[in-house]
Amino acid sequence: MSESMPNAQTKSFIEANPTAEGMQAAEAKRAAGAKPSAGAKPVAESQSYLMHLDKDVAVPMRDGAQLRANVFRPVRPAADAASERYPVIMTLGPYGKDVHLSQFMPEAWSALNERYPEILAASSCKHLVFETPDPECWAPHGYVVVKVDSRGAGKSPGRLDVNSPAEFRDFYDAIEWAAAQPWSNGKVGLLGISYYAAGQWSIAAQRPPHLAALIPWQGTFDFYRDRTRQGGILASGFLQRWWNRSVLRNQHGNADTPLTDLVSGERNPGPEALTSAQLLANRADYIADLRAHPLEDEWYRSRTPDLSQIEIPALVVANWGGLGLHLRGTIEGYRRIASRDKWLKVQPGSYFLTFIHPDSVVLQRRFFDRYLKEIDNGWETEPRVEVNLRSTDDGIARTVTDTQWPLSTTRWTRLYLHADNAALLDDGGHSADEGRGGLQAPLPPSGKVRYAPGSRGLSFSTGPLAEPLSLAGPMMARLWVASDSTDMDLFLTLRAFDASGREAVFFSATEPRSPVSQGWLRVSHRKLDPTRSTDYQPCQAHDELQPLTPGQVYPVDVEIWPGSIALPAGGRLDLIVAGRDFERPEEPGPFKGSGFFYHDDPIDRPPEIFGAMNTLCTGGDHASYLQLPVLP
Repeated sequence: MSESMPNAQTKSFIEANPTAEGMQAAEAKRAAGAKPSAGAKPVAESQSYLMHLDKDVAVPMRDGAQLRANVFRPVRPAADAASERYPVIMTLGPYGKDVHLSQFMPEAWSALNERYPEILAASSCKHLVFETPDPECWAPHGYVVVKVDSRGAGKSPGRLDVNSPAEFRDFYDAIEWAAAQPWSNGKVGLLGISYYAAGQWSIAAQRPPHLAALIPWQGTFDFYRDRTRQGGILASGFLQRWWNRSVLRNQHGNADTPLTDLVSGERNPGPEALTSAQLLANRADYIADLRAHPLEDEWYRSRTPDLSQIEIPALVVANWGGLGLHLRGTIEGYRRIASRDKWLKVQPGSYFLTFIHPDSVVLQRRFFDRYLKEIDNGWETEPRVEVNLRSTDDGIARTVTDTQWPLSTTRWTRLYLHADNAALLDDGGHSADEGRGGLQAPLPPSGKVRYAPGSRGLSFSTGPLAEPLSLAGPMMARLWVASDSTDMDLFLTLRAFDASGREAVFFSATEPRSPVSQGWLRVSHRKLDPTRSTDYQPCQAHDELQPLTPGQVYPVDVEIWPGSIALPAGGRLDLIVAGRDFERPEEPGPFKGSGFFYHDDPIDRPPEIFGAMNTLCTGGDHASYLQLPVLP
């Protein structure tokens, strides 16, 4: 199949300046609370621009292929447009630059219309595409927005190979192409969430000369540990759904797609209709590739960037609701990049809708104004680390600012598991023994308890707390375990309850009632990477299998992803240790606690190995414990 589209033509449109009441209000609110540094120059006022759309622009690649992009340019009335040069904000990905949010993710579109009138006041949302910036909120302020369909997706022909070195090379070429265009000032920034954030780390590590700043908003850098194999266990629930629903529907040449172009109304993946066999031959077999690489080998390493190569300014935003995909790796990305100018914010709420909220767009634009326009706007006074501590009703209890992560005031606190007080959860996910003190500060006597991996697992509780308790940061558990088989999977879930016994649950990316946090580990992957592990955050090497001897007890360190909660006196924490994904079976809807982040692939988890009885040992020489990041 040809790599070019000789019949495709760039189409140009000029649109009126969009409404911006919500954006103006956010701008004023932010300005009122800003604390510019001494001698800082005032922020330049936004110009009144029209927005010019060049649609399906050809972007040449080093191998002769052409990708297709939409270019949203600011145009001032009665001005010589040829003399205007602006910074560029770019995205590249497979979801479709021309697929409106209402088609690609109807539930997010409904939530926006029902709960976020301020977003609708800031934009007509006519060009709103999933996980990418709304050009109506950027072009009027003097930014060019370039959205590129990745190779093999949407309007860009070629072989579809997502998350690959080939895609990273294409993005590099697209950045350098954009920087050389007559409407560009030579500075390119990256902005997007999830897929469009995760790729930023890999592109920045290649150091394209004209890439000047990053805003990875809720996007992991670690392709193995976060995106595909939490704890070494294949994340089949998410991956199958994502590959089939988010990617294959938009493969270039897919005549059966339900997706249409938001401008033309035509079939989005181009006019060419490929057969099923042609489509299959024209893409990587993503799921088969993941199954074929159970360890972090060279295939995985080529898809995970060297963060020490990233030195440009970065505003990194994580979301507490990113369990199972982005949360851990977003924060670790901030921590590991070599940039001197870097900031971290950790937020609750909808990971997508908070991204396009006017308050967030103003924050994003202040950062880019500083590093893409070189406006001295006092950005450097922004707190280096800003963490929203969640309340039990899914609100914000308080905001903590600091200069580092983990937070400097953290007191690492161990609570020991007590086998005699463990509650074995029934098929309803409950036990009459819950809450009776299976987590405690003093070391308990030796004990052990067995559980079937198909059960709901064991629950260990602090019981009612005598004093309020605040947590924010990474967590871990040291467990002493044995299996009747040669391997076992551990699924850890941290839950919180208020003084009335009501569980504190949180709205997340895919789960309306998420627990505080979760952790995963395949015990044959227990070997630690000493260069990346710390006393508060273990990191497995995932470079070899260490099978178990049935019945032998092993110590394992399990990373529990970062979490936050402010519990009142009388509240409690529960830790569930299980051999399967966390669920609340009594939930009436399709989501029961883990969204669609399930690890249930029978090829990756053959029942003859992972269906055997498991044993957890506590106390004495086998002191199993949970370690928490307690704040004052």
